[in-house]
Amino acid sequence: MSEKLKVGILGGTGMVGQRFISLLENHPWFEVVTIAASPRSAGKSYEEAVGGRWKMSTPMPEAVKNITVMNVNEVERVASSVDFVFSAVDMSKEEIRAIEEAYAKTETPVVSNNSAHRWTPYVPMGVPEINPEHFEVIASQKQRLGTQRGFIAVKPNCSIQSYTPALTAWKEFEPYEVVATTYQAISGAGKTFKDWPEMVENIIPYIGGEEEKSEQEPLRIWGHVENGVIVKAEEPKITCQCIRVPVLNGHTAAVFVKFRKRPTKEELIDRLVNFHGFPQEVGLPSAPKQFIRYMEECDRPQVRLDVDYENGMGVSVGRLREDTIYDWKFVGLSHNTVRGAAGGAVLCAEALKAKGYITKK
Repeated sequence: MSEKLKVGILGGTGMVGQRFISLLENHPWFEVVTIAASPRSAGKSYEEAVGGRWKMSTPMPEAVKNITVMNVNEVERVASSVDFVFSAVDMSKEEIRAIEEAYAKTETPVVSNNSAHRWTPYVPMGVPEINPEHFEVIASQKQRLGTQRGFIAVKPNCSIQSYTPALTAWKEFEPYEVVATTYQAISGAGKTFKDWPEMVENIIPYIGGEEEKSEQEPLRIWGHVENGVIVKAEEPKITCQCIRVPVLNGHTAAVFVKFRKRPTKEELIDRLVNFHGFPQEVGLPSAPKQFIRYMEECDRPQVRLDVDYENGMGVSVGRLREDTIYDWKFVGLSHNTVRGAAGGAVLCAEALKAKGYITKK
């Protein structure tokens, strides 16, 4: 019998579900034993259910090809086969909130890639290097749900990973006003160029709901726990524009920052490259050894060259320079479906296991 935790993937046939399955191949702590999806996929082998829609650059893992896909709506049946689940279901927010709570109430922890519970006050939204203390609200969440081990934890929006870590590293200098423009890959919409030929040689200056997420979610990450809920931070004030660009993977951000305490360039770079957190301290399996790197070249970071830094789990920063209106400006890059989606959720699950929140049933 394997000592690994038994994992289920809810929404396992979609792009993020596929990324979960790809990342969890040969994971030292977790083993995918159950895949659940819509009723139309239920009863088929995973290979048959996905068909020609496998969107990863690496082949489908042999270990999952013959897993029979289950109906994600058969909550008790799915939950009985696993220790915890990752959620990447494609439903309305109301449906996602309901089904994730239903799984939690079966005493099955849910680590979600979805946005539905990101503003539920007693649900932690984690970047484990930045705010692992937010997991403390799980105790009050369990009281509300009436569970002993079941709970929901979520990861934040993919686009904020390219600038929120840098701003966190500079917290001592008190950033108070930020302007960010994100240039977002098409995989953030669950698409490839084959699916979305209109994006070839095109830019779309609108991504529904993305600007509000990009402006507000960092404030929740920087918030504090009070009376069993998370209270968001008041600063820095962030204004953002989000643009879809013809790139497959990799979200780039161009960012302008004002600080109350004026740092030098050397101080800013030092704080970036020395920034680390809980995943690095305890050596979590998916943790990048160096979370943020600074690139001195004037034309870096580039998506083509740098998106896979630290297996897609690291953040690259470059072009740090003084600004004529703001204090400093920089460019950040992160992998949107690894650090920004499935990989970030896997790291959250590893942190939750390391802290004793996820255990064998």
